[in-house]
Amino acid sequence: MTIQIEKTEETSGWRGSREVWLAAARDAFVSSGLDAVKIQPLANRLNLSRTSFYWFFSDRAALLEALLEDWEATNTGSLERASQDYAETIVEAVLNLIGVFLEGGAFETRLDLAVRGWAHQSDEVAARVHAADAARLAIIRDMFARFDYPPGEADVRARTLYLTQIGYISMQVCEPMQDRLARVPDYVMTFTGQAPTEREIARFRARHGMT
Repeated sequence: MTIQIEKTEETSGWRGSREVWLAAARDAFVSSGLDAVKIQPLANRLNLSRTSFYWFFSDRAALLEALLEDWEATNTGSLERASQDYAETIVEAVLNLIGVFLEGGAFETRLDLAVRGWAHQSDEVAARVHAADAARLAIIRDMFARFDYPPGEADVRARTLYLTQIGYISMQVCEPMQDRLARVPDYVMTFTGQAPTEREIARFRARHGMT
């Protein structure tokens, strides 16, 4: 995908912007891997000069760090926000979380998969992934605790929910949305020990464009 730059005053004389360079790097990383995140190929992709890159990043390492920060803010951030969304019951809270992992949800599954692949090449990135996983588990565990699950049970249920979703990503599971949504009531029962009501499922399906 080629990212087009509209010439305006905000592009600072065709230098682009930090966000434009980061978006191009993210797209190249997700679609082609870490080796695609290099300054000159990105400049070519954006039809910008190589030197314009340095208005926004000191070097490639700074860009890679920005990619990791973007991944953390996007994916861990989306889980944190979903866990705090309004929910009268644990079932509704879990449905909020499941929603971010679905196609079109706030959790960027391809970005997460790409970062996990990067972690196999870098101990530093592996440490960031482990820290993110721990933070996400804590977010979900705290959500269960808010609904009065005992600590041990909250921990295991959080792990069951999160590791199931990461399994979908790591295995690159492809299934029709209708099939995945059909499994949601049983997933919710497994994750919470409570069956969702027809009304809760209807609201969930409506939010995701399925009747």
